[in-house]
Amino acid sequence: MNLVRHHSHWGAFLAEVEDGRIVGVRPFERDPDPSTLIDAIPQSVHSKSRIAQPMVREGWLKHGRGHGEGRGREPFVPVTWDRALDLVASEIDRVRREHGHAAIMGGSQGWSSAGIFHEARVQLHRFLAAGGGYTDQVMNYSFGAALAFLPHILGTPQAVVGPLTSWSSIARHSKLLVLFGGANPKNTQVSKGGCASHSTGPWIDELARAGVEVINISPIREDGPEPVRPQWLPIRPNTDTALLLALTHTLVSEGLHDRAFLERHCEGYERVRPYLMGESDGTPKSADWAAPITGISADIIRALARRMASTRTMLTASWSLQRAHHGEQPYWAMVLLASAIGQIGLPGGGFGFGYGSGAGIGDPPLAFAAPAMEGIKNPINVTIPAARISDCLLNPGAPFDFNGKRSQYPDIRLVYWAGGNPFHHHQDTNKLRRAFARPETVVVHEPWWTATARHADIVLPATTSLERNDIGGARRDNFIIAMHRAIAPVGEARDDFAIFTGLAERLGFADVYTKGRDEDAWLRHLYEQCRHSAGANAAAVPDFDSFWSQGYLEVPAVTDEYVLFADFRADPDKHKLKTPSGRIELYSEKIAGFGYEDCPPHPTWMEPWEWLGGPDAKNYPLHLVSSQPRDRLHSQMDCGPVSAGGKVADREAITLNPADAKARGIADGDIVRVHNARGSCLAGAIISDAISAGVVRLSCGAWFDPADADPTMCVHGNSNVLTRDQGTSKLAQGPSSATALVEVERFTGTVEPVRAFVPPRVAVG
Repeated sequence: MNLVRHHSHWGAFLAEVEDGRIVGVRPFERDPDPSTLIDAIPQSVHSKSRIAQPMVREGWLKHGRGHGEGRGREPFVPVTWDRALDLVASEIDRVRREHGHAAIMGGSQGWSSAGIFHEARVQLHRFLAAGGGYTDQVMNYSFGAALAFLPHILGTPQAVVGPLTSWSSIARHSKLLVLFGGANPKNTQVSKGGCASHSTGPWIDELARAGVEVINISPIREDGPEPVRPQWLPIRPNTDTALLLALTHTLVSEGLHDRAFLERHCEGYERVRPYLMGESDGTPKSADWAAPITGISADIIRALARRMASTRTMLTASWSLQRAHHGEQPYWAMVLLASAIGQIGLPGGGFGFGYGSGAGIGDPPLAFAAPAMEGIKNPINVTIPAARISDCLLNPGAPFDFNGKRSQYPDIRLVYWAGGNPFHHHQDTNKLRRAFARPETVVVHEPWWTATARHADIVLPATTSLERNDIGGARRDNFIIAMHRAIAPVGEARDDFAIFTGLAERLGFADVYTKGRDEDAWLRHLYEQCRHSAGANAAAVPDFDSFWSQGYLEVPAVTDEYVLFADFRADPDKHKLKTPSGRIELYSEKIAGFGYEDCPPHPTWMEPWEWLGGPDAKNYPLHLVSSQPRDRLHSQMDCGPVSAGGKVADREAITLNPADAKARGIADGDIVRVHNARGSCLAGAIISDAISAGVVRLSCGAWFDPADADPTMCVHGNSNVLTRDQGTSKLAQGPSSATALVEVERFTGTVEPVRAFVPPRVAVG
């Protein structure tokens, strides 16, 4: 048996290799809290769902480009690599000549595989940019609303991307930690780019030892980390803004707010105050006002506000809070509350977004960054918001607003996707199917037969990371990992760099794309750039060959304790924020100038389009929480054994409160139908009092598997057949998957088997 060092989004590991196969994994020896997700790797790499060779949709071959109605339904024809590359190169050339570079969508929002050089999205964008340009996607699905919005009020997105005030500072100085949306430990198993050292769990244990009081404000009790024994305040989903405003109102009405901080460090408080106190609209945003909206009593709200003002308090909101209609508002309202408390920039005080939303968040900043792949600037600079894919494909030429600008959707003729699965992460899957039927050609690189691959015309089998060499590292991870190739490519799979090199050779710009380097030369080049950027630490960074032999490099932290906005607090004139005023903008003149009715210029409570207090609740009385899954990363490794262990009756599990289950005659283990006007899916019921009445949890990521009898129904439990595809607001246009109402009923019809992991039919070419 050979042991081969490697890396993944869920942890570094040693692959056990026998006879050319991965037969097991061992956690990285320096990982204090390794994730069990690595156990899925052997079976996933050798899954029957792997794509064996290049494939072309039968209808596309017979009838030519277009005819997209057959995508996701028709069989595929195996072809040679030469023929597949010739077909792709010919289509790229034709579309550019006939329709221009903007007619090609360079997709690939998604995590792809760990590894800096072979990161699929970067390689795709380099290739398309080298050839003249493409339509790109900006922002992301994880915290896209925050990326667009926070720079307007804080000057940068640091409060969501990090570094945040460190866990060490919270453990040493905080007395109260309030988790809006929770901080579920399952989310800290993963980090984009890799997590060699899972540090959050040990820090949570340290909070418990330090006696930090923790409050979990979420409709799900499990969102609070158990070691700190958090107090659970169940809240009605999508009403956090109302609660945050009421907490601030209590501070102001009782004279507990920090007037000096608001005056010196903030802009616009006096323009927010009339709304907060009800002077401008006749409705004080008081605890009594918020109680019937949020489901939390007025007495509890007032007591919590007083507790916040009386002690060192850290506020945090999960990324999920901004993935909702008006998702910008809870983040802005939290900044308002933290400003009123007045502890921003103090050790263990203030706010930060995303503690518990991913691994490494809350770790102190590192002395130098991991290697990073070089991009090529998109010559045409045409972009759409990441979460507006379907709207773009369905409405070419239609206008859209985004972050103060009005643009038009390009007319996409060719979609090129590598390293992501939009049929997992995009909202309203049935709308996405209609959108994917429109382009003339869809090309996908993919190791497995995901729904995205099944909806392509040309499918090119890509290697997994274990079938190539790479370097693993992430912006919050304190290890850089040598990712040694463990096995030969499975079937006829090729890595993305090799595929794009073959295409670039056919299209005449290989030198621009490759820069004359092969895989080994690129890895050495990127590593040497990292050594150079290490500055004063460069002497401690070994040369590439030593690193490759050792297998990993530990990156030191700059300090063991970090405080967000500490310099700004100490001297707001010397350390101005990059906002128009140089201060925290509680009222934004710039946003006011946009004139967006769905994003006012200060924190505002606005009813979501669907919520339990709205009229749609009469027909769909349950709020759907489509949280991140416990047993996989998004849709990655859904074909593996760890994910399978979390299924119920082979379907994605849905959790219901006992009262809701009893009212519908649903028992543990029943197959249920979850539905609304957008679609439906089957799921396996779990009954638990750890979820609020009126709320159900159906984690995202189950591979989409439409029923034969009703193609709008997923028999496997993909939650995005139920979510609404509409932006958070015209400002951010982020995804709003957290705003969805459903009904659940015991399923009594014929249950179709799950075929999501069975390859599609193969026709003879």
